[in-house]
Amino acid sequence: MTTHTLANLSLARAVVDRAAQHRLDAAWLERAWSEPSTRIVRVHDGRVAVTGDPPHLDLDERPDLPDDRRFFLGVLDDVAYFAAVVDEPVAPADTAYLGLREVGAALDARDAGLVVHAVSLANWHATHTHCPRCGAGTVPQNAGHTRRCLVDDSEHYPRTDAAVIMSVVDSDDRLLLGRQDGWPEGRFSTLAGFVEPGESLEAAVRREVYEEVGISIGDVQYLGSQPWPFPSSLMLGFRAVATSTDVTRHDGEIAQAEWFTRASMLDAIETGRLKVAPTISIARRLIEHWYGEPLPLNTSA
Repeated sequence: MTTHTLANLSLARAVVDRAAQHRLDAAWLERAWSEPSTRIVRVHDGRVAVTGDPPHLDLDERPDLPDDRRFFLGVLDDVAYFAAVVDEPVAPADTAYLGLREVGAALDARDAGLVVHAVSLANWHATHTHCPRCGAGTVPQNAGHTRRCLVDDSEHYPRTDAAVIMSVVDSDDRLLLGRQDGWPEGRFSTLAGFVEPGESLEAAVRREVYEEVGISIGDVQYLGSQPWPFPSSLMLGFRAVATSTDVTRHDGEIAQAEWFTRASMLDAIETGRLKVAPTISIARRLIEHWYGEPLPLNTSA
């Protein structure tokens, strides 16, 4: 069986140099923002301005914003990139504000990396306007990559929530997929869950699988990762080998779980009984890594 790592992860293809050495250089940042060649990722409520077919980022507009609403993203080929958080999604007729689930898989490597960086920062700033120590207001610093409390001077960093996501396979090389309660009928995906404090990634894989479906896990192999800014997760993908196969739904989160062979999965997809994860997701890549080739584009919403 092939055990290479995941490839072609839609949201893990960043090519822009984050150039962190510039983040504390206010003069450089101001010059870069004013430079005509600089490109701006406009963000509003988790969506970004895109244009064209296939879509790409609309980077030409330069909003008139204070520096606490613009965040430095990096440099590529001597061009600086910033994120700008706008109040109103004003755009030309050929431009639309769309979310990652809508356009992420269609973006090229530059745009995909810029979007996950910009949206992740914007999400964090929107929900961390006050100090968790004293409750006072905070202000962006470090070109948008930290916030500082105005009262106790403490520094705060963007939140990233580690989550494990795993292809669970048994000794017959069947794959286990689950459907969460509340998902549409036929929508299945790999199991996943957040890492708890003081827990290793491997332990999180074993705990989450047992909690959700009552299956014990032996060997755990890391395959790859992908940022998932909904709002602030980092998905860490694994292959987990089951040492038991009887499904027992423990925590009520999983409404249905089913073992698939490659033949039964293909049949279920072709007959419409199974809708697999969309191509933007690491879940899709985990499933296809097990399957051995791309699956038909029968996806769930």
